[in-house]
Amino acid sequence: MKQTGGVRVTRRALLGTAAAAGLAASGCSSRPATPPPPARPDPQAVLLASLIRGKEQLVALYQRAELAGGAAARLEPFRQRHVAHLTALRTMLPRSAASSPHTSSAPAASPASPGASAAASPDSSPDSSPDAVPVAALRDAERRAAAGRAAQMAGASPALAQLLASIGACEAVHVIALGRLRD
Repeated sequence: MKQTGGVRVTRRALLGTAAAAGLAASGCSSRPATPPPPARPDPQAVLLASLIRGKEQLVALYQRAELAGGAAARLEPFRQRHVAHLTALRTMLPRSAASSPHTSSAPAASPASPGASAAASPDSSPDSSPDAVPVAALRDAERRAAAGRAAQMAGASPALAQLLASIGACEAVHVIALGRLRD
């Protein structure tokens, strides 16, 4: 058989061109690209944010108790310790997690509504203001907070677990010390 003057195409050239065309066609898909799934929140940051909210509630409870009566001088050292705990917890929270929406959606680690238990407490006197927080309510809030620390330590980093152990011990001592105070 005689060849005519046309372009000669080899089998390799034909297969290479087909493969290149297939790759180019697959890159030009009309399907929209799916966005990557949102990053999962760091469990440590979620725990820290929850602990911080719980401590803020406890500090606010002490402030309400101090404003309510003459126990301000006796309760101030307790409140100051909780403020120090709050500062230590905040230093462990990564800056990126401080404003993350994931960290603000977690439930609080400490009592969810310490004021509710204080308002329903039988120890509150009828002549005290509705915002008054009796020492018994502070003691109950401290007891609940200290009791929850062991479970929180299970999912914490070693450094945070150590801090939680110290905070829990302090809260346990507060329960005893508050038992010696009178409303």
